[in-house]
Amino acid sequence: MLTITNMTINPTPPFDFELSAMIFSSGDPQIRKYEKGKFWLVVGAGSKLILTTITSAGTVEDPKLSVRLESDQEMSEKDREKAGKTVRTLFNVDFDLRPFYEHTKEDSVMAYLARKLRGLKSPTTPTVFEALIDSIVEQQISLRIANTMEEKLIKSFGEVLRLDKRVYYAFPTPEELASASVHALRSCGLSQRKAEYIKDVSKMIVNGKLCLEKLKSYEDAKDIIAELDRIRGIGIWTAEMTMVRGMQRVEAFPADDVGLRRVISHYYCDDRGISSEEARKIADKWQKWKGLASFYLIMAGAMNVHIQ
Repeated sequence: MLTITNMTINPTPPFDFELSAMIFSSGDPQIRKYEKGKFWLVVGAGSKLILTTITSAGTVEDPKLSVRLESDQEMSEKDREKAGKTVRTLFNVDFDLRPFYEHTKEDSVMAYLARKLRGLKSPTTPTVFEALIDSIVEQQISLRIANTMEEKLIKSFGEVLRLDKRVYYAFPTPEELASASVHALRSCGLSQRKAEYIKDVSKMIVNGKLCLEKLKSYEDAKDIIAELDRIRGIGIWTAEMTMVRGMQRVEAFPADDVGLRRVISHYYCDDRGISSEEARKIADKWQKWKGLASFYLIMAGAMNVHIQ
């Protein structure tokens, strides 16, 4: 039984939906993708899966999102609320960019990028678990190869939603990955160690030894890093990437990331090689906005934005 319902979400301005969703342009259409003004992904709501399709119905300064929900089961009001909450989290719609713009206005590079990319909000994964798994997969390999592995992981272990003749996949739950064999995980292209790390952390969550969502409430980012760093296979880089992607921590700054250092060097150091320490010194001027400033630099680099 196909059921359809709609809702409207009003983000905090400024918000540029197209710019914020652009990062998903190369996504797998059976998992999540942005194309021709539409973004879609599967959202879990209890025992139900909901295909959530988002389009913009407003402007950057007066933003409005139209959300279409489709499921093979009847949706309750609670299901609608869950889907709406996921959308709000995914695009950080309640985050106010204006204090960030105000803080960085004396940095000529960042001020220019803020004008060019006005309304860009950094996306957040629906759960911290998803951000952590993605970060483990991406350790020390290219993003292109990692994305292929992540897609295989989702299609191999995630639940399937069938709507008419369309097929979609949800990100696997900790229970689904905990019950998978290391051999099965490796079939997605993962190394032996990464397969073990993913299985281990999933089992910790299932057994109640780890609550990733609780980490969002920690005031000090150092406490989050320290707790994650104690887990086998999760170092500082993985912890920082998880914070950036899954916790809306705009102060998290993964200085050891080669790609991030490259783009910082491009805009601030004439493309010469810089160390993690040099990157941190440059980022000090952004203070609590380091992670968000880094995202603006990454997106500017991807879009070939030139400083004028």
